[in-house]
Amino acid sequence: MTDLTLPITGMTCGGCVRSVTAVLQALPGVESVNVTLTPGQAQVRYDEAQVSSAQLATAVEDAGFEVTA
Repeated sequence: MTDLTLPITGMTCGGCVRSVTAVLQALPGVESVNVTLTPGQAQVRYDEAQVSSAQLATAVEDAGFEVTA
């Protein structure tokens, strides 16, 4: 398992946190997700054999938020 912190901008409310959590949890290989509004990040534990960090970032961006490097 791999741990990754994705910095996210554009989240403004609890609904945003729930949306990001849901899209990440729906990906194969994601074991756990913890999204916080402040400082705006998602901590993800995932299996690199099933999903890549780029796919995690794309899922967040497809949900309407920006992943910052």
